[in-house]
Amino acid sequence: PAGELAECVRRVAAGERVIDAELAVAALHARENPLTARELEVLKVAAEGEPVNEIAKRLFLSGGTVRNYLSRILAKMGARTRVEAVTIAQEAGWLWPEDASRIGLIRYRSRA
Repeated sequence: PAGELAECVRRVAAGERVIDAELAVAALHARENPLTARELEVLKVAAEGEPVNEIAKRLFLSGGTVRNYLSRILAKMGARTRVEAVTIAQEAGWLWPEDASRIGLIRYRSRA
């Protein structure tokens, strides 16, 4: 609530530390991110619905390397599909697009 936020800002401005109890508990129970920075890059592009060849082109990788990354990502996350891996990563807070309005959206490209 706005009143609580204002009070917290005043306390921080006065030099105090302010820790939200709910966030502290959530942080204690948060799942550790098993993915490397490069795996997150691959997953981020995959979250846009891009096919393997487009992911490879955008990240300057070979298609085989992208497939290997995707296999590792799925195994590390215990996901069966890319969509499931993206959902897990977004819910855990590991995958944030630059444009926050796109969070939770996966665009599927039509095959022409």
